[in-house]
Amino acid sequence: MSEGTPSGGERPLVAVLDYGSGNVHSAVKALVAAGADARLTADRGLVRDADGLFVPGVGAFRAVAEALRASRGDELIERRLAGGRPVLGVCVGMQIFFERGVERGVDTEGLGEWPGVVTELDAPVLPHMGWNTVEPGEGTRLFRGIEHERFYFVHSFGAQKWLLDVQPPFPQPVLTWCDYGAPFLAAVENGPLSATQFHPEKSGEAGIRLLANWIDGLRRATL
Repeated sequence: MSEGTPSGGERPLVAVLDYGSGNVHSAVKALVAAGADARLTADRGLVRDADGLFVPGVGAFRAVAEALRASRGDELIERRLAGGRPVLGVCVGMQIFFERGVERGVDTEGLGEWPGVVTELDAPVLPHMGWNTVEPGEGTRLFRGIEHERFYFVHSFGAQKWLLDVQPPFPQPVLTWCDYGAPFLAAVENGPLSATQFHPEKSGEAGIRLLANWIDGLRRATL
């Protein structure tokens, strides 16, 4: 298979966006284990044409936002979503889809796909690090068969409100919440855009099954 050509077969092609987000090889391995042909890449054609795009994110909101814009990764993400092509963001790769992030007094513009601000969690001990259960919303596809499993979190900031008002005939987003001091969004399923605050690639078998659920959606979309 040549670069820039989607698989369209048994193993959907997933581009893991390489924009300098740190060590993301564990994400590539997890996606492969979940059934994808996963490739860490900055190739614009491959990112554009892949069956799915995985957007990692570690570190500070501002650093991720600046790195995405410097690599023009924000443009690629926007074009995919405009065309209804699936995208999955993880950790800060989820937070970046909100309008803004405020970390230690630094206010940074996000990608603006969802209204709202990412702020510090209201919890006595930070970061929130370790395993936690979540409350998947009705109609979830990501959490199908793993609704009561635990997932691995490591973060101090999150989206604590959901402000997007979706009117019929458009389907309502599926929201999954977690509680650590106070409720925050653990995952969102909103048309072609899905995201998790936790790290599925670090969440053992449950994380692999969640990625497999997302990949199954890619497979159905290519039939």
